[in-house]
Amino acid sequence: MLKLNFKIIFHFLGLLLVFNGGFMLLSALVSLIYQDGVTSQISIAGVLTMLVGAVGMLFTRTHEKVMNKREGYIVVTFGWIFMSLSGTLPYVITESIPSFTDAFFETMSGYTTTGASILNDIEAIPKGVLFWRSLTHWIGGMGIIVLAIAILPLLGIGGMQLFAAEAPGPSGDKLHPRITDTAKRLWLIYFSYTAAETLLLNLAGMSFFDAINHAMCTLSTGGFSTKNASVAYWNHQPIIQYIICLFMFLAGSNFVLSYFAFKGRFQKILHDEEFSLYFKFITIFTAIAGLIIYFQADLSVSSIHHPIVWGEAESAFRHALFQVLSIITTTGFVSADYTLWTPFLVVFFFGLMFLGGSAGSTSGGVKVVRHLILIKNGFLEFKRTLHPNAIVPVRYNKKAINRFIVFNVLAFFILYMLSFIIGALVFSMFGLEFKSAIGLAASTLGNVGPAFGDFGPVNNYALLPGLGKWWASFLMLIGRLELFTVLILFTPFFWRNR
Repeated sequence: MLKLNFKIIFHFLGLLLVFNGGFMLLSALVSLIYQDGVTSQISIAGVLTMLVGAVGMLFTRTHEKVMNKREGYIVVTFGWIFMSLSGTLPYVITESIPSFTDAFFETMSGYTTTGASILNDIEAIPKGVLFWRSLTHWIGGMGIIVLAIAILPLLGIGGMQLFAAEAPGPSGDKLHPRITDTAKRLWLIYFSYTAAETLLLNLAGMSFFDAINHAMCTLSTGGFSTKNASVAYWNHQPIIQYIICLFMFLAGSNFVLSYFAFKGRFQKILHDEEFSLYFKFITIFTAIAGLIIYFQADLSVSSIHHPIVWGEAESAFRHALFQVLSIITTTGFVSADYTLWTPFLVVFFFGLMFLGGSAGSTSGGVKVVRHLILIKNGFLEFKRTLHPNAIVPVRYNKKAINRFIVFNVLAFFILYMLSFIIGALVFSMFGLEFKSAIGLAASTLGNVGPAFGDFGPVNNYALLPGLGKWWASFLMLIGRLELFTVLILFTPFFWRNR
């Protein structure tokens, strides 16, 4: 029988609940400021969550301060589940989302920064609850950054070994030798970006409430909006959309590179292969989408809220840049109904759902660095075919990558595509037609948000059957936690002593 340090597991889960309850009380304060009538309900949710967490910590305070890999997997996976379960309380108690299934879906979508919603009238929801909804994105986004750079390398999973001390890549220069100090620096950058975007959006014409909510949802690459029309609500204020584009780009890039930028070490950024490819992808894909929108699409038909204001060429470029960034970084904000543009662009954006942003960012998806390694390894296979005895390593940032990292990336990609296929098959079992099923699978697994068919950018997930919402929640979780973290718990050997 496998021996686990259950005390340290429950101690960490209790600590997460205490933090979660504290953030709920912050939402209650926002509710009090705006006098939306649900302050006491959100406060009850916060106090209950903190109380459960504190009791859990109290009974496990004598835990051994040693955590092995197995316990790490359990804490990471069940941490997200416990956060999502407790995070439903503000929705359920305020009756903003009375159904527990719907509330859990919305909360899981929040913490995994997917941004898929079941709410039909977002603007009718009390401000305190809307703030909590955005806050789940913000908490989840930063949690992913800390996981990717501070915790997952210790577990050696999900391709994140690129951040480990012995591996090539951005990790060659660790922010700080201690994990806690690394996490603090990342939190500071994340918080600073959020504050900066809030200020800029407010100056550009957004209300302060809308600005802080959209800032939290942009930096987490989440996609929840306070408006039914998403960011299309501000189509008459292009500057707002350009500000969001800038911060989507930053959120989708490696946060370690942001740290180097603040330290003035720009050579690190310029010589980073992943960042270079990430920038090229966005530039090329924006140019392709912009030209097609300009020459073939009718923006007046696809505009959700306001008409074009700065001319067709600028609008075509802006909508192309916005939607390319939104999908690649898996943010999921919407500036127009891109499914009405052209059939080519529908397939084009579907393909972008499998790209993802940079490793060490808040974005979901496969990640650019994995695509880069797959492409390089694919080309090297030609050379290995001609010279079977030659040792030809894959190089990343001019350093040879350990072959086990290449194997891990290959395994991840195969597992990701299998998860997508199985995900789509299960959705089809719930009676969904082909376009909706594959769109839902790609969107939930990649943590994108908007899908296709009946669940496109102008629709939501309210019509998804109850079992479908639970399945979508599972896909969001495994996609957000790099597949291996969750799926390894389903293997028999994980629970054996050897």
